[in-house]
Amino acid sequence: MSQDHSRYIARHVIGLPRSGIRDFFELVAAMKDVISLGIGEPDFATPWHIREAAIYSLEKGRTHYTSNLGLPELRREISRYVESYFSLEYDSKSEVLVAVGVSEAMDLALRALLNPGDKVLYQDPCFVSYHPTVMLAHGVGVPIKTEASSAFTLKAEEVKKSWEPGCKVLIINLPCNPTGGVAEKSELEEIARFCVEKDMLVISDEIYAELTYEGEHTSIAVFPGMQERTIFLHGFSKAWAMTGWRLGYACAPAALTEAMMKVHQYSMMCASIIAQDAGIEALRHGEGPVQKMKQAYQRRRDLVIRRFNEIGLACHIPQATFYAFPSISSTGLSSVDFSKRLLKEEKVAMVPGTAFGEYGAGFVRCSFATGYDDLVEACNRIERFVKKLS
Repeated sequence: MSQDHSRYIARHVIGLPRSGIRDFFELVAAMKDVISLGIGEPDFATPWHIREAAIYSLEKGRTHYTSNLGLPELRREISRYVESYFSLEYDSKSEVLVAVGVSEAMDLALRALLNPGDKVLYQDPCFVSYHPTVMLAHGVGVPIKTEASSAFTLKAEEVKKSWEPGCKVLIINLPCNPTGGVAEKSELEEIARFCVEKDMLVISDEIYAELTYEGEHTSIAVFPGMQERTIFLHGFSKAWAMTGWRLGYACAPAALTEAMMKVHQYSMMCASIIAQDAGIEALRHGEGPVQKMKQAYQRRRDLVIRRFNEIGLACHIPQATFYAFPSISSTGLSSVDFSKRLLKEEKVAMVPGTAFGEYGAGFVRCSFATGYDDLVEACNRIERFVKKLS
């Protein structure tokens, strides 16, 4: 006997869009011999010494809960690392929270901060989960346009233009997934002053900071008046190739950390102790492998950007991350049609730009976190596809 279960589902969940990435890769999963430039995941295995730390953790029988905030040893290492790399000082006892990936940390921050109807500014294009996570926390998302003409850098003028009364939080992701966009230091400083002026909190997702190829990464939290109004998010998935470990963290003033911990303790309780032990090893001895992986990504970046532009898919040079965001407007196809036809006709998978927001229309996201030889072949197939269109 069939029954309509939709009447039981919460209204804000019914209105929630499915992930444009996951929907697309259900199509990919059903095909053979596809070169995937889609999922934002390093093709490298987690460095051996980090895996070995997890194995040793199991062998020692470390299989129990940790503090809701995370292992004290890991929080101390996080505090040390964030001070060394980002020039930000946090008390490991009260201002650091270990989460199940940065995605959970973002969810905790929004659920701890938002009352129903509070507005949240966020970059567009942006990572697929930001706006839905705002909606799940009963907030209202307000997009900030970024454009290819300025390499998708975050501009203070656009932040100010997008602001409206009721905006309580600004989410920024620098460097940015999917565009590889950053923000000039002067722009970031002006955005910081605007946040102070408008009394906004900032949630700053800096998961790709170590994968910066040109220039130096700067956190918005370093500017005057900002550390006390910023929730700094970071983790291990990208630079340390630890996506499946699901390990991230938030650093914030004690009162905000406590509020996030309240939500965390009733939903997740704690991150895996084995992953946390691995995280300690990553922070203590992981710099060498990170630099080797970064060098490989930069070589791949240079290849795909050169090839895209030669093919006629105009593409800026991303200063960071392992994503290219080429324009496909010259083909006359929409982002979705281009991606579906490329997959069907040439078996190359890229994600439609519209999966990342309305301003992603006319673009596709290409992850170059895959083998160099596969990238060469993928570019050859893309060139063949584009020539057929013309």
